[in-house]
Amino acid sequence: MSANAGMHHGGHEAPEGHATLRGYVTGFALSVILTAIPFWLVMDNVLGNKQAAAVVIMVFAAAQVVVHMIYFLHMNSRAEQGWTMLALIFTIVMVVIALSGSLWVMYHLNANMMPVHDMRSMP
Repeated sequence: MSANAGMHHGGHEAPEGHATLRGYVTGFALSVILTAIPFWLVMDNVLGNKQAAAVVIMVFAAAQVVVHMIYFLHMNSRAEQGWTMLALIFTIVMVVIALSGSLWVMYHLNANMMPVHDMRSMP
């Protein structure tokens, strides 16, 4: 009984990457803050420059991804058997391909659109 009692006492404490209510609440609070600030920047036109606002929003989005990975997906530097890090790298590559491809397509669609003719000028 003493051997089992020792294992149960030390074995039930939450490891560093394990889910806790405090971790979820902290992650939720950070997520709300990282969503509210860009929303406020856009709604009140705080920066006055669309390109600067887009860059700031991208930075907040990257911070939001990190918060979700740490507090909700429980990713840390001690990746089990390398699979977590491999999945992270794969995800980053896929997101970069999707974003850059989408931006490329949208830019070229905008640049190659035929000009709209004014119907009032036709006889």
